[in-house]
Amino acid sequence: MKIETLDSDVLVIGGGGAGCRAAVEAVLQNCQVLLISKELFGKAHTGMAEGGYNAALGNVDSSDSWQWHFFDTVEGGAYLNNQALAEILAREAAERVLDLEEYGAIFDRTAEGRIGQRPFGKQTYVRTCYAGDRTGHEMMVTLVEECRKLGIQVMDEIFAYRLLTYDGSVSGVVAFDIKSGDIKVFKSRTIVLATGGAGRIFQITTNAQCDTGDGFAMGYHSGAELIDMEMVQFHPTGMVSPESCRGVLVTEAVRGEGGFLYNAMGERFMRRYNPRMLELAGRDEVARSIATEILEGRGTPSGGVYLSVTHLPKHIVEQRLPSMLEQFEKVGVDIREEPMQVAPTAHHFMGGLKIDQNGSTSIKGLFAAGEVAGGVHGGNRLGGNALADTQVFGARAGKSAAELAKSRNHLEVDRRQLETHVQRIGALGERKEGQNPIALRNKLRRLMWDKVGIFRNSGDLAEAVETLAVWRHEAEKGLMIVNKSSRFNRELVDAMEIENMLLTSEMVARCALMREESRGAHFRRDFPKADDTNWFANLMLKKGERMVIWKAPVNLTRMPRIGMKFNEVNWA
Repeated sequence: MKIETLDSDVLVIGGGGAGCRAAVEAVLQNCQVLLISKELFGKAHTGMAEGGYNAALGNVDSSDSWQWHFFDTVEGGAYLNNQALAEILAREAAERVLDLEEYGAIFDRTAEGRIGQRPFGKQTYVRTCYAGDRTGHEMMVTLVEECRKLGIQVMDEIFAYRLLTYDGSVSGVVAFDIKSGDIKVFKSRTIVLATGGAGRIFQITTNAQCDTGDGFAMGYHSGAELIDMEMVQFHPTGMVSPESCRGVLVTEAVRGEGGFLYNAMGERFMRRYNPRMLELAGRDEVARSIATEILEGRGTPSGGVYLSVTHLPKHIVEQRLPSMLEQFEKVGVDIREEPMQVAPTAHHFMGGLKIDQNGSTSIKGLFAAGEVAGGVHGGNRLGGNALADTQVFGARAGKSAAELAKSRNHLEVDRRQLETHVQRIGALGERKEGQNPIALRNKLRRLMWDKVGIFRNSGDLAEAVETLAVWRHEAEKGLMIVNKSSRFNRELVDAMEIENMLLTSEMVARCALMREESRGAHFRRDFPKADDTNWFANLMLKKGERMVIWKAPVNLTRMPRIGMKFNEVNWA
């Protein structure tokens, strides 16, 4: 393998919404910015986000405000949020959506010509901005074009493998060029991680193939602190059939536009679980409700429940849910005339690298934004807050990384680290024995779905932790790589990804086993209630001789948790 070294002031790892926004902001600070992406530029998972972007614009409900957005975010997050981050999200989301409009994004409009907004789950007011049900796609097209306008250097199909650190600071990254098979060493004054989540560790997921936990693994190996890795959101509504489409997202916009959920007996079952909010209850509650209906025998023959918009005017479905109409027409279902079948699907990581208000991690020079960063959403994310998160904290991380880069010289590269990582990639490529990475990946995904899914218990979690530790040890000894070519060696990429997937899975399982209560998206059948006395805390995690996990009390300085009345809160 050839080794090429490239320098930059700010290196952005990830080409999704957060990565693009970070790159845009950094280049506006007159820094040399390089963005690298594992997938083709513009094809990131952000483009698969459908429903919308939360911002308190007040275009539909004039009573809305950033304070109410903050309140809903923290209450929806089971009060585990870093409230400073949640407040920033609520305060700045409106400015960032207007940035997108200035860049050229085309949102649906109200009758008065303002950005359209629709209702989403567990939100006091109508605040979710949207572009039909292709909001993420519209954002990605816009952001990619803005990066091109600004002349930002982009290198795609580059797999970032491990971060390089020197004297406690990040100094670069070792990467694999998928196209050429060469090693790339990117030296940089600062780095922004924007690598997305890890939904692919589960058998059924909405996530793109590239979402394999690479950023979580890179952060862990570099010594960064991670927070609340047990908090994984299962979206209530993914496709059920055909099998090839199982888990594909059915946007919350369907329920936001007035869709109803029914079980196989024709009961609108959310009346049983949340008679006040019904289908617009929090994602965690709706997902558990649907799963309960299925497990108790009230599901459809295909293993789902029904989601219907047949009572809505056809023009509403056609205008506001065009992707859903097209998505189901491809499998022979006209959602204007017949219901969809849906079931829960792994969707979003609320946990991730611990960041401060500027997106800085516990490693100097390393920033994180988007789904790879934790703390913003607490124990459960509101639908519509993820896209806002990419823009608010993407911009903050990019600006902060650029400002720090201006004050730093290029750091030295630890040659021993570099050689270790390069040798590891080379060893993976030379291996002829061991587990097949695809077979191991499939076993991993089944294990995580069965043992670390929506409903958890100590026996399943302990079995998952033990099994994952064995698989990680076996993978470290070697994985079977048959393809020995250097260019476009997908097997080698699979081998690097499975290492990250196994590590991320173990983080999730160990934290889930440790948290002996139910809170937010984390539900333990053996501990079905929240335990504020012992567990009203964030779980912190970092690398040690073994994985180190500890509790950190939640900071409630901005909003009291018990007996709070909204008008009593001091917003100063």
